[in-house]
Amino acid sequence: MTDPAPVVRPAELAAYLAARMCHDFISPASAITSGLDLLEDPSAQDMKEEAMGLIATSARKLADLLSFCRVAFGASASAETFDVRDLEKLAQGVFSHMRADLEWRVEPPAINKPAARALLNLAQMAGAALPTGGTARVQAVEENQTLVVALESESPRARLRPEVLAGLRGEPLGEGLHGHWVQAYYVHLLTADAGGRVFADVREDRVVFAASIPL
Repeated sequence: MTDPAPVVRPAELAAYLAARMCHDFISPASAITSGLDLLEDPSAQDMKEEAMGLIATSARKLADLLSFCRVAFGASASAETFDVRDLEKLAQGVFSHMRADLEWRVEPPAINKPAARALLNLAQMAGAALPTGGTARVQAVEENQTLVVALESESPRARLRPEVLAGLRGEPLGEGLHGHWVQAYYVHLLTADAGGRVFADVREDRVVFAASIPL
């Protein structure tokens, strides 16, 4: 009989999630600060246009990430169901700062909170599996009061870190980076709590994610 995987303490999980989000936010926030420093530097006035461009681009990235994380990780207590058009907008906002392209084919007009969180996180993970570019296809249909999700990341250099696979299986982090593992582990927890399942598979030139979440 296989021993159950060690339980990750809630406080530890919260710390890892907070660190993951801070890591994502610090890059655009630092870029905004760098742009402001250039504007204030008397010797760099010839770089004013570049500084303004850096500030604008980084501010958009930060705003997109904050909006995404508010639903993907946050409580969002005011909403129990989400319009999939709003979810697509959040996902496309994140992908606009990635090298990968997103194809969104989600049929139900609205889905519940657990399904929305799982869908957004898996979409971001599908984009992260394409570090040099490619296409992430997100498809979801409703079958017997269940959202059935299939995501495919396609590129000659598509890859999935071992810690992501471990997290989706509900395994504690061994070797690897906490930031990649904790998102996958979070998706495992939220789908399991909702009575669903999630898994991933690495194939030639593509990575496949799949999930089922009761609606």
